[in-house]
Amino acid sequence: MSRKIPYLKSALVTGASSGIGKSVALMLAQAGLKVYAASRHPQQDIQSFPGGGSIIPITMDVASEASVKEASKAIGELGIIVHCAGIGISGSAEVTPDQRARAQMDTNYFGVLNVNRVFMERLRQNKASLIQITSSVAGIVPIPYQSHYSSSKYALEAYAQALRMEARPFGVRVALVEPGDTKTGFTKARSYDEDPESVYYDACMKAVEKMASDEQNGKGPETVAKVILKNIYRSNPPVRQAVGASYKALSFLIKVLPARLVLLLVSKIYLPAQKR
Repeated sequence: MSRKIPYLKSALVTGASSGIGKSVALMLAQAGLKVYAASRHPQQDIQSFPGGGSIIPITMDVASEASVKEASKAIGELGIIVHCAGIGISGSAEVTPDQRARAQMDTNYFGVLNVNRVFMERLRQNKASLIQITSSVAGIVPIPYQSHYSSSKYALEAYAQALRMEARPFGVRVALVEPGDTKTGFTKARSYDEDPESVYYDACMKAVEKMASDEQNGKGPETVAKVILKNIYRSNPPVRQAVGASYKALSFLIKVLPARLVLLLVSKIYLPAQKR
């Protein structure tokens, strides 16, 4: 693999104030890129790195197209977009309030659409450009009591693959990165949206506690950032990449095992005491 970057060395990273987005912004800047680090509440000042890299904080709420358009005024030419902004809600498929499910989609799915609508014209002006979208293993197998989060990632999987086909004639490459359990502040920020009177409440709390434990015992966000960094050196990155050997194996098994067996195995992980 050549170490030459085939794209303009300027990148927009969403969700860059914490977690995976923050790690991505740092690694890209250390690789010599000008990085526009977008988040709702940027905290750091402009940072410069050896080799010409920099991190420029940008205020942006991806769930608001108006906010994205306003932020775009401070961004010059662009060769790479890395979508890392996201929120997590928890609750049953039946009881989770509609407004919370919509908030989940507004950030995780429509947030990606808002950013791409505003910046795609700039990307098409380049000989080659790259969009990387942070999906999840939950985008290829649904997680109980994370149905709406999983749905947002499933939607991104379909959107990204369609965009990859449509944008390819204009030199725009699109790639999905699928982290598994990752130790970030995302765990603490997850909202609990199940009504305590719900028949699902106890099972929901146990399942989410299991998820939180797995996440906090997972690898750090730099593991994901390294995969994203590697892709900027590729003129034709993979359609999708699970992060880590165990999740690559899981991704393979999901594709080859019967759907009923996959759901049974996932149930045993998160709902061990339930009758099936």
